[in-house]
Amino acid sequence: MRTISKRTQYGLKAMLALGRKYKQGPIMISTLALEETIPLKFLEAILLDLKGRGLLESKMGRKGGYQLNRPPSAVTIGSIIRVMEGPLAPLPCASETAFKACEECVDVEHCATRIIMRRVRDAISDVLDRTTLADLIKQVDTAKSERVQPENLMYHI
Repeated sequence: MRTISKRTQYGLKAMLALGRKYKQGPIMISTLALEETIPLKFLEAILLDLKGRGLLESKMGRKGGYQLNRPPSAVTIGSIIRVMEGPLAPLPCASETAFKACEECVDVEHCATRIIMRRVRDAISDVLDRTTLADLIKQVDTAKSERVQPENLMYHI
């Protein structure tokens, strides 16, 4: 199966960080790169792309940087991944937005591979399109709060 690229992983990290800082004003690229351990030049290109695709806005100047252009609750993980990777379908013949029949396929409507890959695409889409940045931030915070801290452990002999 296809895996998401490092570029997409960095894009998600950056969007989550900007989601956490929503309404705090623009965040400088250098600050974001340092806090999220993302190479600066790579991050610049990623943020420019996300801005160009309508997910971010930027402000020039001394207090400039990038910020979400809508609340984290209005940005789905699916929309971010589609911007970064393209269609979610594992095969072009299973895509709803970029359909292309396989060259060797003689009956696209009854192809077993296409049928199962459409189910895979639908399942992926269901999860990613129903999960927002706000949802994921909350899930991460919950997971962190549930993590057992070593200083909280007590050993009895």
